[in-house]
Amino acid sequence: MDIAVLTFDGFNELDSFIASSILNRMKDHGWNVQITSPSERVTSMNGVEISAQQPLEFANQADAVLFGSGIHTRAISKDKSILSRLSLHKETQLIGAQCSGTLLLSALGLLENIPACTDLTTKPWVKEEGISVLDQAFYAENSIATAGGCLASQYLATWVICKLAGKHHAEEAIYYVAPVGEKEKTVEHCLSTVNAYL
Repeated sequence: MDIAVLTFDGFNELDSFIASSILNRMKDHGWNVQITSPSERVTSMNGVEISAQQPLEFANQADAVLFGSGIHTRAISKDKSILSRLSLHKETQLIGAQCSGTLLLSALGLLENIPACTDLTTKPWVKEEGISVLDQAFYAENSIATAGGCLASQYLATWVICKLAGKHHAEEAIYYVAPVGEKEKTVEHCLSTVNAYL
C-alpha cells in the first residue's frame, strides 16, 4: 500500500507526524507511508524544516491520501498552481483530511453533499464553502473521512488501517503507540470512534 501524508508549508507537526508514525507500524506488511509535499522542503508552523519524501504527484497514485492542516491551508485551498497537481479519485482511493485540510477536500470537490469535521478556527471558513460542519472528532462516508482537533489524527490513521488491512492490524498499531497503563482503553476508544464508519 502507498500512503501519502500531504504536508504543506506552515504544517501542523501533530497532524503529519502522528498519522505517519501510526501508519508506519504497517511497514512490515509492505506499506509505504510518505510525507508528500509540493516542494522539496517545507517548514512547519513552529519552524521545523523537513524534507519531503515524495512530490505532490505521488498522491495521485496512492492507495490512501491524508491531508494535514497548517497555518497557510486557507491560502493553499485557493492556489491553483498547487491544486492542479492533484488528481484524486474517491472511487479508487481512501482520502482523509485533518482540521484545515478539510478546506482542501472542499476545493477539490470531494465533499459534495458530505458533512465534515474540522477544528474550531477553520469551522467558519468550511461553512463559507457550503459544507455542513459536525461537532465531533471524526466522520467518514464511504472513501472520504475528516477529523477535527490535532490529536484526532489517530482516528484517521485507525480508519485507514481498518479499511485497507482490517481491525486487527489497527488494534496492534494503536496498542503500540498508546500510553502505558491506558493501552486497552485507547485501542477500544479509537476503534469505537471509527467503527460506525467502516
